[in-house]
Amino acid sequence: MLRAYRRFNRMSQHKLAEILGYDKTYVSMIETGRRTINDVGTRRHIARTLGLPTHVLGVTDSGDADFAAMVQFGDSVIRLAEIARQAGRPVEAVDELWPLVARLEARAAEGHVERDTLMLLGRARVALGLSLGTVLPEERMVTAARWTGKALAIAEHLEDQSFLAHVLRMHGNELRKANRIPAAIARLNRPVHLSDHPEGQGAALAFLARAAGERGESDLFDEAMERFRSLLDQGHSQGMLLNPFTFREVGLRGLVSTGRAAEAIRLMQVGQVDTAPAAPQWHVIERVTAGQVHLAAGDHDSASDALNTALRAADLHRLPHQVQRAIRAARAGGLTEISAAGEAALTRLQGLLGPSESDD
Repeated sequence: MLRAYRRFNRMSQHKLAEILGYDKTYVSMIETGRRTINDVGTRRHIARTLGLPTHVLGVTDSGDADFAAMVQFGDSVIRLAEIARQAGRPVEAVDELWPLVARLEARAAEGHVERDTLMLLGRARVALGLSLGTVLPEERMVTAARWTGKALAIAEHLEDQSFLAHVLRMHGNELRKANRIPAAIARLNRPVHLSDHPEGQGAALAFLARAAGERGESDLFDEAMERFRSLLDQGHSQGMLLNPFTFREVGLRGLVSTGRAAEAIRLMQVGQVDTAPAAPQWHVIERVTAGQVHLAAGDHDSASDALNTALRAADLHRLPHQVQRAIRAARAGGLTEISAAGEAALTRLQGLLGPSESDD
């Protein structure tokens, strides 16, 4: 450690010895391993004098013990927050994650960058980004993408392909929601190939199809949907995204976005798939999309029913982004009463956003 410190600071042994108050020969013996420093006092003196974190020299304190305990239950915090988010309680997830992320960020800032700590910090960052991406309105969605981007900065260096693929999927989708579509597509293409299991690949394809549809890239959308269907045809149906319900919703929305409303109308007329959404927010997402397709077909009554259902559920689960989607659809279809109800719901939800759900 002393040799590395000298090289980094372009310092001679003599100068280092002078700073530490030691003889040059003593410093040389430490560097070559001929002398081992076992007493905590000396290690603390070296760390304090050189401005190094004490744990770098193997010195721990009560704070380290507390942190070790936190690492042990940090995994549980992240898993419980994800369960809450998927169950339609994203605000609860944000409230659970903020204290953990703050503690981990402070620890990293102090120089504690062990692999386990970085992995936990990366997982906490991406979980927080996903939860914020659920509760924030569109104009603040960049905050969610910022947190998933911070997670990606860690994932790129951990040499864990599965984790990297997961973060790329989630960061790409948050970029899409923040209207950074080209960047989203660039990120989402990578996990399609990196994902080492069908659920991960299906999620990447669903997000990629969504982004391609919003950009109007019909060829890329069709390719992603074809590969998505292939996974389902092979019997892979699992998780939040790799299931027939999500496949149908992504397909409907993408067809409308790529100028093929007639195909979306025909698909809608086939009827609902015989599966429930994997999470409450997906029911809301699907109802807004259904409203858009009904409007394209000129069926204002069915569109009104779908959008009203979506607004009630989005208000209940505090999903401002979906309220904003419903407002846009209602305005485009001339459904003024529904758009007004949506504006009122959006005002209520924005008033509920506390400091933990605001920009970082």
